[in-house]
Amino acid sequence: MVAMWDLQDFDGHEGVHFFHDAETGLRAIIAIHSTHLGPGAGGTRFWHYENRETAVTDALRLSRGMSFKNAMAGLPLGGGKAVILADRNRTKTPEMMAAFGRMVDSLCGVYITAEDVGINTADMVEISKQTKYVSGLPISDQSDAGGDPGPFTAMGVYLGLKAAVKYKLGRDSVEGVHVAIQGVGSVGGRVARLLAKDGAQLSIADIDRDHANVLAGEIGATVVGLDEIMRVEADVFSPNALGAILDEVSIAHLNVPIVAGAANNQLATPEDGQRIFDRDILFAPDYVINSGGIISVALEYLGEGNAEEVNQRVAKIPERLTAIWEESASRKLPASEVADNMAEALLGR
Repeated sequence: MVAMWDLQDFDGHEGVHFFHDAETGLRAIIAIHSTHLGPGAGGTRFWHYENRETAVTDALRLSRGMSFKNAMAGLPLGGGKAVILADRNRTKTPEMMAAFGRMVDSLCGVYITAEDVGINTADMVEISKQTKYVSGLPISDQSDAGGDPGPFTAMGVYLGLKAAVKYKLGRDSVEGVHVAIQGVGSVGGRVARLLAKDGAQLSIADIDRDHANVLAGEIGATVVGLDEIMRVEADVFSPNALGAILDEVSIAHLNVPIVAGAANNQLATPEDGQRIFDRDILFAPDYVINSGGIISVALEYLGEGNAEEVNQRVAKIPERLTAIWEESASRKLPASEVADNMAEALLGR
């Protein structure tokens, strides 16, 4: 039997907790990567995994990414992540969310949860009935910070993508820029609408083809197949679905000068960052460009700001990305490695 700390994606994690609630059948994993800067904060993913090993890998990779994301965003929070192992039908009940809330509460504040794939604001309300270590709740009368963090994530990706176009292509506008978007759900769909408003040319793909067709009709995009989107000749490839899609094979077939999107853990392995760099493709490290959501969640939880403050912090994402790209160019290192080095230093590693 392989020990947890011998797994490839174990990176000095402080704790990996496995939970099971017999009454509801809920199974969940909460991974705490680092609390060096504060309690481990990161969303809960509700997903059907083909096996438990895949779920563990996802929790390990996502929690590490949250440590880096929170550190690079200048937040006083560490990194953690939860995955709930859904059945094939993705059955979800208030009782299951309540059980998960008790699981979070049992960690006594080491982990702070919020929304991620498959979880919505209503779910967070059910979870919050069992624990105070939760954010992403509906906006209250006392503050306009809070609610669904998706719009803030999308805005950060939109701003970061425009910064990439300016840095790599020397263009101050995305008008006429061709962007191939993989995944047009909560975040990717918002990014697509923002880009369409600016006059960008869009090719989109989504696992829900009907949804993609409806969105395409709304914004004037072209729908392509999931197996085609990463080979489209465009100015930008924007991955906004699940991670680990950039590997040796897919990188070799990319037909773009820029990769910039919201998906977490886009690189299948650390070596893939070098492969993108070797192809002279500008890469926006995912945990930097997609940090808008956690900025919103963090300020809500900490009670340190309102929507205006969140937007001001999200607006700094292009500045952080540009600093990474400039150092990448000057040191001839992949942007992914530069960002990792920066984050590791902030985490005292």
